[in-house]
Amino acid sequence: VDVLLLDRHNYHLFTPLLYQVASSLLNPSDIAYPIRAVFRGAKNVRVRVGKVIGVDFARREVVVSRGEEGRGEARRDEERGIPPTSDLGHRISYDYLVLASGSTNNFFGLLTVEESAFPLKDLPDAMGLRNHVLTCFEAAAREPDEAARQPWLTFILVGAGPTGVELAGAFSELIRLVLVRDFPELDLGRVRIVLVEGRDEVLPAFPKSLGADARARLVKRNIEVRLGARVTDVSGDTVTLSDGDPITAKTLVWAAGVKPGELVQALSLPLSQSGRVEVDASLRVAGHQRVFAIGDIAAVPHEGGEMPLLSAPAIQEGRCVARNILRSERGEPPQPFRYVDKGIMAAIGRHAAVAQLGRLKFTGVIGWAMWLLVHLYFIIGFRNRIVVLVEWAWDYFRYDRPIRLIARANE
Repeated sequence: VDVLLLDRHNYHLFTPLLYQVASSLLNPSDIAYPIRAVFRGAKNVRVRVGKVIGVDFARREVVVSRGEEGRGEARRDEERGIPPTSDLGHRISYDYLVLASGSTNNFFGLLTVEESAFPLKDLPDAMGLRNHVLTCFEAAAREPDEAARQPWLTFILVGAGPTGVELAGAFSELIRLVLVRDFPELDLGRVRIVLVEGRDEVLPAFPKSLGADARARLVKRNIEVRLGARVTDVSGDTVTLSDGDPITAKTLVWAAGVKPGELVQALSLPLSQSGRVEVDASLRVAGHQRVFAIGDIAAVPHEGGEMPLLSAPAIQEGRCVARNILRSERGEPPQPFRYVDKGIMAAIGRHAAVAQLGRLKFTGVIGWAMWLLVHLYFIIGFRNRIVVLVEWAWDYFRYDRPIRLIARANE
């Protein structure tokens, strides 16, 4: 079997640690690894960087955008009188197609929020948020008026799932353990970190006892937890919540939900009510025997609903599809996907995490140690594991995060 991997990026990103890039603990390169290096020893795997813009299912062809280079070619063709192609893309034929294009942020139609909020889905998002947060403290240090200074020191995080909880805890530690020494002229006791969640509990996907424990630890770190509230509008620096309470802040981070990316909508495939691609028990797309969908875009049935948008199910789905393709080549029937729940965990900060592994639940130092070990294990690349371990140790023993750099591409 020959494999062609198409991706918009030339790197694999370990997304569970994106928030540590945003909070100045890790460098972007610590959690990213070149895709070609991952498959360097696999002679039957090729990697191509490009954006998939369509699929011709009848001809079994994937249409890949040519990007800026393709637009230049189209202009030159037009100057030479050559008819332009309709898609400005080149086509790649396939025998089997696995769709795993992931998700994008879901702002639920709130245009003002989409225009104002900082997402956290990719490396540029994390780096942009890091730059912004550090810039906020620099701006606050320059502002002589106390009332005008407060919005720079107010941070609103929407969504109390793992991303929101971990980012809130990381911001709290960055401020009270590190930045408090960098900005002695500021009263950082006035910093507000507000975690907003539309449901009535923190970490809704976790057991209630773990969610309650996480909430207590967040409150202990002076994080305001607003449950049963939603962001309804943003006007300038004013963020309006569903309970009518406006908050003035320069920072609004969105971690309240995701949806399948634009490719799914462009393919005209059968979708579930959640907008995910409908698949059968073996993860084949409905009506397409040689097309599979996995990860965030696949509506895989699970406990009366759909599989959670987490990396663990996506990894298991990928392995199932690989086995089924090999079985198909041998003339054997596909096997149904069976999910094995290996647990869920979230870190609130130093010595504080919640975790569930099977029927066992862990909190505090034990949960935190387990979180560290599991995440260190899943980082790709020996060099990255060592660097991350060193950065964690430096932060733990020195209470310092040296990656407090405001770095912008146009500078």
